[in-house]
Amino acid sequence: QVQLVESGGGLVQPGGSLRLSCAASESIFDFTSMGWYRQAPGKQRELVARITTGGSTYYRDSVQGRFTIARDNAKNTVFLQMNSLKPEDTAVYYCNARRTLPVVVNDYWGQGTQVTVSS
Repeated sequence: QVQLVESGGGLVQPGGSLRLSCAASESIFDFTSMGWYRQAPGKQRELVARITTGGSTYYRDSVQGRFTIARDNAKNTVFLQMNSLKPEDTAVYYCNARRTLPVVVNDYWGQGTQVTVSS
């Protein structure tokens, strides 16, 4: 079973930065893409950023220019660098590994890490 372990969350003031890490139990080359999602209280889980095996990236509009997703293939780790944080970024952040097969998509999730942006 794939294991994803997130770290790096915490409390930060508006305008501050945090770097989230997601360590996978197997080679991240095995997955079509890796991503970060977040879920705020009372809201649905939403995609924040995604990076493919080939290095293509996607960001939701609200984090474009502030967040950067990156991968270290040698360490089987994916990062989310978050700058200029805003209170509306407060949420539990989840790492996702997606394996897209011809007839099925398998998603794997970490346990989540809390990010709180508050003064």
